[in-house]
Amino acid sequence: MSKLIKNTTTIAAGLAFAAVLSACATFSKAPAPGTPLAEVTAKLGKPTAVYPDAGGGQVLEYRGQPMGQFQHMARIGADGRLVSYTQVLTNENFARIGARTGTGGLARWTRDDVLREFGRPAEMTRARPTGAHPDDAEVWSYRYKDDGVWNSLMNVYFSANGVVLHTAKSADPVLDERFKGM
Repeated sequence: MSKLIKNTTTIAAGLAFAAVLSACATFSKAPAPGTPLAEVTAKLGKPTAVYPDAGGGQVLEYRGQPMGQFQHMARIGADGRLVSYTQVLTNENFARIGARTGTGGLARWTRDDVLREFGRPAEMTRARPTGAHPDDAEVWSYRYKDDGVWNSLMNVYFSANGVVLHTAKSADPVLDERFKGM
């Protein structure tokens, strides 16, 4: 093997190892459930927003929006200890919105519910009136990786009184390569 190829292989292996260590450091940054609030904020830093939780606790937002495709939420129980720390912008989590907006007597999501679950959106706009929503609907868009692959936006449509009308996925025109140069 030539010296150039050997050196290139060694450098590539070193970079790959550094990337693995970096990823491990990111995951190890998450505090364990049961950690007191003061230790959570000492480890994660000051949250970008704090929302009251119905059970007497609070939800700390660690913002990745507007350009990141992640948003972490730390749920603190009424006892002041960490319940969970999660990257919330996933298809599975967004599907929970639809589970409560359907029929069958289920409570509907509100702006406050969406803030507590997902934090502040990347963008806030208004949709033109259509058959799906005859009045101007407020739309909150969250930038995320659909199925961990596709640069997407999850759009949450709200009525004038702040109740979720529906959600819709779309390609992210800012990050999706198919929209470059348009």
